[in-house]
Amino acid sequence: MRCDYRIVAIVIGSFAAGLGVASVLHAQTKPPAYVFAEIDVKDQDGYAKDVLPKARANVEEFGGKYLAGGFNKAISLNGAPPANRVALLEFRDLDALQAFAAKQKQLEAAIGNKYATFRGIGIEGVERK
Repeated sequence: MRCDYRIVAIVIGSFAAGLGVASVLHAQTKPPAYVFAEIDVKDQDGYAKDVLPKARANVEEFGGKYLAGGFNKAISLNGAPPANRVALLEFRDLDALQAFAAKQKQLEAAIGNKYATFRGIGIEGVERK
C-alpha cells in the first residue's frame, strides 16, 4: 500500500491548528462576575409592584442569572444583620455586570429610592477550570 504523505500532513496540521485555536479562545474567556445586593425595603408591596419587575428585566437584559436571595432569606454569620432583601446575581463577565449596574442605578434613582435603600457589591469571579 502506498501512503500519501501530503494527506497525512494535512490531517495532522489541521488537528494542530484546531488545538491552537481552542487554546487561544479558552485563554481569552473572562471570569464570571457576581453582584451581592442588600436592599432595605421600606414598602414591600410598592417595591414588589413597581421596582422588582423592572429590576428582573434588567438582570435578564444583561444576561444575568438570579442565583439566590429574596425577602428575609439571609442570616447573619457575624457583624451587622443583613437587609430584609438580598440577592446574589451572576453575569458572564465584569463588563456585563457594569452595564447592568449603570442601568440599575437609573432605575433606583427614578423609582427605587421611594421604596428602599440599595447597596450593591460587584465581585469578579475566578476562572473556572
